[in-house]
Amino acid sequence: MQRRFLSVGLASGLLVVTGLLALAAQAQTQAPAAWPARAITMVVPFPPGGLADLVARPVAEAMARELGQPVVIENKPGAGGGIGMAAAAKAKPDGYTILLALSSLTVIPEADGVLGRSPMFALGDLRPIARFTADPTVLAVRAEAPWKTVQEFVADAKKRPGAINYGSSGNYGTMHVPMEILAQNAGIKMTHVPFTGAGPAVVALLGGQIDAVSSGPATVLQQVKAGKLRVLAHWGNAPLVALPDVGSLKAAGFDAEYAQWSGLFLPKDTPEPVAQRLRAAARAAAADARVKEVILGAGSPVLYQDTPEFENYVQADAARMAGVVKRIGKVE
Repeated sequence: MQRRFLSVGLASGLLVVTGLLALAAQAQTQAPAAWPARAITMVVPFPPGGLADLVARPVAEAMARELGQPVVIENKPGAGGGIGMAAAAKAKPDGYTILLALSSLTVIPEADGVLGRSPMFALGDLRPIARFTADPTVLAVRAEAPWKTVQEFVADAKKRPGAINYGSSGNYGTMHVPMEILAQNAGIKMTHVPFTGAGPAVVALLGGQIDAVSSGPATVLQQVKAGKLRVLAHWGNAPLVALPDVGSLKAAGFDAEYAQWSGLFLPKDTPEPVAQRLRAAARAAAADARVKEVILGAGSPVLYQDTPEFENYVQADAARMAGVVKRIGKVE
């Protein structure tokens, strides 16, 4: 009889333990429902003043309203955006660190390979969630510059190889690559001067330290309207919303095309329920009237892509940029 009671007791104990384990597993499964419990950091891998920062701030405010927690901008510039992108890629995948990146994200891993160095991050380390903008870059010079057309700019560059210098957000970044595409197509040589972001490069242009930049329209639009900068051409294949009177490089006879896009990324192992919450918040932000107004006012219309389309877009852009980077070659 004693053995029988002992067996029943052990069985009951096992049932209790099994039940507790099941409850713990259920609690773990349901844990993402409590997310977010605190502020979320949105890494912007460039200084204030450039396209990434201009998009990030209204988007972060709108996402915060959807998620019920602050979304705090952390500018982390350097290496053409690579430092901030790598930091986000290596962050704990819990949804509390997200990344607002530009199209240099698809270039930097390829550039690391060309330079023969360990990659700062791999494209597969980050998960695309939503695209917000996709603008052709524009060729901007000071208003008092001698070039009134892109043809004059190219002709001068041919006469004086290396004499014209241009600024960028860093080697292989979104301001460097389009200028190299133009140089390759036009058969010209210019001197590249890298900065930590678009904002500092535009300040240097206004101050006369450099002669030109290729940037998103949003970065230079206010200076164009103020009469301080002139845009000679753009890298697109359709009229720009912000600068409809500016012609394309293709129309000027140069086969040069490039789009500077901005989008939201997560560390690849972010739990699916959390990723879907962020996806829904990003979708709501892109549809928010205030976000559209602010971004359009800066010169870039919202061109939203949801996760599946954006994933395909990123992969296609990475494949195209791989060839461009190989043609640029090693840049120190």
